[in-house]
Order: sequence, then C-alpha cells, then structure tokens
Amino acid sequence: MGTPDFAVASLDILVQNGYNVVAVITAPDKPAGRGLQLQESAVKQYAVSKNIKVLQPEKLKNPAFLEELKALQADLQVVVAFRMLPELVWDMPPLGTINVHASLLPNYRGAAPINWAIINGEKESGVTTFKLQHEIDTGDVLFSQAVPIRDDETAGELHDELMQTGAQLLLKTVQAIISGDAHEKPQAQMNAADVKHAPKIFKENCQIDWKLPVDQIYNLIRGLSPYPAAWSTLQGKGIKIFKAEKEHVTPKVAPGEFVTDNKTYLKIAAADGYLSLSEIQLEGKKKMDIEAFLRGYRVTN
Repeated sequence: MGTPDFAVASLDILVQNGYNVVAVITAPDKPAGRGLQLQESAVKQYAVSKNIKVLQPEKLKNPAFLEELKALQADLQVVVAFRMLPELVWDMPPLGTINVHASLLPNYRGAAPINWAIINGEKESGVTTFKLQHEIDTGDVLFSQAVPIRDDETAGELHDELMQTGAQLLLKTVQAIISGDAHEKPQAQMNAADVKHAPKIFKENCQIDWKLPVDQIYNLIRGLSPYPAAWSTLQGKGIKIFKAEKEHVTPKVAPGEFVTDNKTYLKIAAADGYLSLSEIQLEGKKKMDIEAFLRGYRVTN
C-alpha cells in the first residue's frame, strides 16, 4: 500500500527478492498538468510494469473493496507513504500490517518527517519499521536504521537516501517476521519524553521570516527544497528559494532587505548575517541559478 516514488523502492525490493506481492493498493488516478490528464501514481506505474494487480479504492471502508482485499488472502500487508488505514484493513492479515516510516520513531510522527528533521536542524534521521495500531505512527517498533544528515543536505537528497535505506530495512523486517525473529518494542518504552512531531506542511510554514537567525532560515530552505520550497517576495513578486549560502557577518541593511551587484550575487539580510541566493524561481518564471536570473532581471532597492 503506497503512492509516491518513496514507496516504489520498497515494492521493488520485495519483487526482486521473490516475494509474492498479490496486489498493490494505491491512490486513484488524479488529473494533473495543464491538460488535466489523469496521472497514475508512481506505485501504480511500477505495479503495471510488473503485471501486479492494482486496487485504487476511493474509500478504504467501501464493502466491495474490503471483500476484494479479503479475497487476496495476503499473509502480510506493507504500508509505505500511504494514507491512514481503518482497523478493518490493517487488522485483516494473519501477520498484521507493517509500516515503513522515514524517521527514528517515536520522533517525527506525521506526514512530513523528512522536511521537519532538516528544518529543525537535526544531525540525524533514519527509517523505522513498525506494526500498525490505532493512533498514527504509534505502533510497536520492529527495526530502525539511523542515517546522518549532512550540514548542506536538502529534503530531496535525504528523501532519496531514506527511500533506499527504507527498502533495505523493509526486506530485513519481512525476513525476520517470516523466520520468527522480529521482536516488537512498544514506543512507550522508548525515549519519548520530548517527542518531536512532523505535521503536514502548508504554504504559511514555507514563508521566510528574515528577522530569524541565518542558520534557522538556511535550515528552512534546505528542509523545503525542492518541494514545496521556501518562499518570500522580491520587489512585490513571489520568489521560491531552493538553494542559498549562509554568511555570518553583521548585515549592513535591515532584515529582509537585499544587496546585489546585479551580476553575480543577490544577498538578503537576516538577523545575524546574509543568505546569498544560489537557485531561485520568480513567480511566473522557470527555476534558475542566480547569475542567469540577474542577467534577465534587474534588482533595484
């Protein structure tokens, strides 16, 4: 059960290792792009290429879907980047339902664990496999694998790394469940005193407050790159910022104001330094590096 690219690596490793994937459950096709043509999920595209049965229920409590799911007689269900399941679904297989989550649980439960780990300046992330229970991301932990976060790493880069780590950890988990070597550890017994959360990200979470310290803004930019991207305004137009370098110097202008030579650099002041923009996208334009941007757009104070 999964939808985006992140889930494909986990599905692929099960297929490559000879497991009988009786079906894939993924999101219904959605209109996308200018022509609003129906777009299949990454998981569906992969499943179709491997001749795996695909189910795309609108509602997971639909009686017809539940009957079809039951008829598959799956021993184990695997969830990777899907939606919340009703108990009727996760409690169906004899071996239960396991989830691959892109954080070291109990920290960063929720929809955007990769983004929030970087936004909060964490030095480490990871992947956890756990048994599904009622509350989201709270089930008993089976295995976890830590992954260091580089100081300049973006959410997109960490996503790709955790996608592969998650697939390997899923394989290890499935093998342990089959051999009887999987031991569940309740999250309540783990270090859960100051649990950090990873709620869904909205546009307001992405707006840059230039009064904040340089490091905090830099982490926000990394944690939202390439999607949905940190944003601000420049001369009254919206601007997405994908990459920037930080400079810890006393700024000569107020937070949010900029300095530029209109050729090679565009720096915006923060509380204790500058963010020198490297890759941006002005409203209505394509993404470009800063020199290409300055060749076609004159910035004036």
